[in-house]
Amino acid sequence: MTSRELPVRPSTFAELEALIGQELGPTEWYDITQDRVDAFAEVTNDHQWIHVDPERAKSSPLGTTIAHGLFSLSLGPQFSYQLLAFDGFAHGLNYGYNKVRFPAPVPAGSRLRMRATVVAVEQLSGGIQLTMNQVVECEGSDKPVAVAESVARVVEKA
Repeated sequence: MTSRELPVRPSTFAELEALIGQELGPTEWYDITQDRVDAFAEVTNDHQWIHVDPERAKSSPLGTTIAHGLFSLSLGPQFSYQLLAFDGFAHGLNYGYNKVRFPAPVPAGSRLRMRATVVAVEQLSGGIQLTMNQVVECEGSDKPVAVAESVARVVEKA
């Protein structure tokens, strides 16, 4: 865990560049309740039984319902705000993901948190592109539950 105060608040290209290779985090734990899994299923219209049918899931090899992989990924922005604040910039936005994997399931009733490492910062026409490796951990699991290379774009204040 870093001794750095979180969230880190860079406001220039040079300050972002100085973060390359730095691990930020972990974040606070986030509870994955069955109600949250059900709400995600409702919003995405993904009602596969392994996510929303606790009785049927009991007889599965996992023994319980699990959160959608995309639910874990969707927590990336929420976790990122705990690690890195872009309020020193004119604006910023999520530009996407280069790579995403879900190495382990997320059982309902578990807790997740994230660590992130800045891997690249590029000056582009009209802004700055920031690439980070995001690793979402599940309490008690040896493997991460989501690993993603996120891409954000920010614009320095004039």
